[in-house]
Amino acid sequence: MLNISGKQVVVVGGGTVATRKITSLLSSQAQVIVVSPELSPKLQQLAEENVIQWRKKSFSPEDIVNAFLIIAATNSTNINELVASSVSQNQLCNIVDNEALSQFIVPSVVQRGPLTIAVSTSGANPKLAKKIKQDLEDQYDESYEDYILFLQQARRRIIDEVKDSKKKSIVLEELLDSQFFVLTTTKQLAERENLFKKLLKKGTIQ
Repeated sequence: MLNISGKQVVVVGGGTVATRKITSLLSSQAQVIVVSPELSPKLQQLAEENVIQWRKKSFSPEDIVNAFLIIAATNSTNINELVASSVSQNQLCNIVDNEALSQFIVPSVVQRGPLTIAVSTSGANPKLAKKIKQDLEDQYDESYEDYILFLQQARRRIIDEVKDSKKKSIVLEELLDSQFFVLTTTKQLAERENLFKKLLKKGTIQ
């Protein structure tokens, strides 16, 4: 839940784990620098397309001087520990194979529009986190994206149009009625709007 848009992020390592981390970082619009003698085919392509910056070398402490966030994702414990020891007090670092040396961890994430559900076992069992994520993806499928967007827009209207704080709380609660979900997912938008207007006017849809 960290806004890293436009922030410099250094990833040490160019293999499978680094590739997975970088894919996530790019989706968050980070400025990614990769430090590694070699890259996976996918990262090689991203470097050629100038999507990421590649420093074709082994890690040295000066590589992270200007980084906001650092991820050490090599297959060498010694290099990962060197990265951890090179981090300043004003930087955030994740050592993929050593939670104790990390300032943050990266959970498994289910994304449905503005809705983000994060799952972590704090390193106890990543396989369990993956399983729970898959269960959540089934429970909160793609149909929730439009519903969450509707709730977001409706909340803004409620804040603007309902001045009484007690009524506002009641209306926000009523907004979670399953009728709104059904009408959104079945694309009955006109009926949903009428129901919402009734809610705004009377404070209830009953």
